[in-house]
Amino acid sequence: MPEPIVIFEDNHCIAVVKPWNMLVQGDITGDAALIDWVKDWVKQKYAKPGNVFIGLLHRIDRPAGGIVLFARTSKAASRLSEQFRTGTIAKRYLAVLHGEPPPEDELVDYLLKDHERNTAINVSSHVSGSKEARLRYRVVAAGGGGLSLVEVDLITGRPHQIRVQMSSRGWPLCGDLKYGAPKALAGRNIALFSAMLEFDHPVTKERIRLLAEPPGDEYPWKLLQQRA
Repeated sequence: MPEPIVIFEDNHCIAVVKPWNMLVQGDITGDAALIDWVKDWVKQKYAKPGNVFIGLLHRIDRPAGGIVLFARTSKAASRLSEQFRTGTIAKRYLAVLHGEPPPEDELVDYLLKDHERNTAINVSSHVSGSKEARLRYRVVAAGGGGLSLVEVDLITGRPHQIRVQMSSRGWPLCGDLKYGAPKALAGRNIALFSAMLEFDHPVTKERIRLLAEPPGDEYPWKLLQQRA
């Protein structure tokens, strides 16, 4: 597994590009988690004794990759968490889909979490326990084999949201066997990458825009070479 990459860091927050198939936070598997890697990185860089505070603000799915933002102080954690709650943080993903969706659209659904199976179901209309899911997408490239590269702007942030909303329309993400992809990708990755995160700095209030891209020389990300 590649190492995470720090792309932004100051006294208040730190942003890291998570490799595919790395947990953001530890679970019962005991596998390596990004938050622990970040704590070790800060501890070593600043030769800090004892425990290091790193505030968890959000997650991306284990088989996905891309930008994850953490807080370095409790005050920053509180302020950034509020931005996530109120939707003032902008998040854009890149995804490679099977199929050819319309050039752009806004998708609105209701998703119901199945905790036993760790999946979500698109129930189309509101039922007890379901939550509204909204996203906007734009097709930016098309490749052989009926694949499409899309940019996705999340309006809400539900578990597995992009994966479920796309697959329920017949456009499963490459490699996403859980939601209908016909075959796995190397390493059991899925073709989903958190490529942009924009937030108001918790102290300076400056608008910070962070960008990253998946490796364009690997399948199916070779579609990036055709990106508009």
